[in-house]
Formats: sequence, structure tokens, C-alpha cells
Amino acid sequence: MTITEVSKKYDMSQDTLRYYERIGLIPAVNRTKGGMRDYTEESCAWIELAKCMRSAGIPIEALIEYCALTQQGDETIIARKELLVEERTKLLEKMEDMKKTLERLNYKIDRYEKAEVTGVLSWDK
Repeated sequence: MTITEVSKKYDMSQDTLRYYERIGLIPAVNRTKGGMRDYTEESCAWIELAKCMRSAGIPIEALIEYCALTQQGDETIIARKELLVEERTKLLEKMEDMKKTLERLNYKIDRYEKAEVTGVLSWDK
């Protein structure tokens, strides 16, 4: 696939795709004889992983490290697993924080909806 096709498929700019490759977030993409990027299924799998993890807030540095470890081979399996477990723990903590924030927002919205009906809003915290 060309960079234009991949850009459209994953709704990512071509600049972002080039950047991800340049910093090692995705392994080097194959090139045609003319030097054009030629994305394979494997390349696209890395892009999908990067997009998914970035949308969840996983830091670029952690993903670069994961990619580098993967390229080093099976001797890094334990390190890769530890990295993923650490990021999962952080993500779960973030999700808990977001859940608390959502509960707070729902509480406040409920109070305003009641105030719309009664015309009274008690002290707002």
C-alpha cells in the first residue's frame, strides 16, 4: 500500500506516518525501487497498534521501546511483557480517575437538571 492509501485507511496524516517511522514507533517501511514507501500487512499492523495505544494515552516513548525490543527478537519477551503490564497498570489508574470525573460530572448535571425543574440550585460544589 502507498502512504496515501495507508493515510486514508487509518485516518492519519502522511506526516504522522513518516514521523512514526523516523522515531522508531513503527519499524522501517519497505521501499519500492523508486524509493516510495510500500506498506505491508506487517507495517499496517504496527500502525494499528500505534494508533490504538496512542489513542489510549500510552506514551510514545513506551511504544518506541516496545518496538525496539520486538526487533531484538525473542530474548526480549519478558521485557516486552513487563513494559505492557506497566502501561496497563497506568491505564487502569487513568481509567479509574476518569470514572471518578465522570461520576462528578453526572452528579453536577443531575443537580442542574433538578434546578431547571424546581428553579432552585443549592450551593454548587
